[in-house]
Amino acid sequence: MDSELEEVEWANVRYEQLNLISEKMIAAICHHQLYQRRMAKSYDKKVRPQGFHEGNLVLKKVLPLPGEDESKWAPNYEGPYVVKKAFLGGALLLSIMDGEDLVKPMNVDSIKKYYASQLIKESSTIKFSL
Repeated sequence: MDSELEEVEWANVRYEQLNLISEKMIAAICHHQLYQRRMAKSYDKKVRPQGFHEGNLVLKKVLPLPGEDESKWAPNYEGPYVVKKAFLGGALLLSIMDGEDLVKPMNVDSIKKYYASQLIKESSTIKFSL
């Protein structure tokens, strides 16, 4: 009889310990979610979204196909292209400088702005000597 009582007490103690573990796990999950929100908020403060508008000049990232030359000297971007239409989701319809449209829309992640004035300034400062 005495041993049965000890087993019942032992089971109750174990059950309470299991409840404490689940409470601690829930507290840890809540803490992690709060941490994630704080990190996202601080990141969003610093990030400035890059807005593309119709008529902007952009460069398109070159995505090499398997089997093509992937040397480090291969160009990373090609263009310039003109933004024909910008959608809210981050897609852009591009056209070549002569007016011909590209078939597929491009994601904003693979596009960067093209600054023609910087290129002109850089090329005017280069001196060639023979």
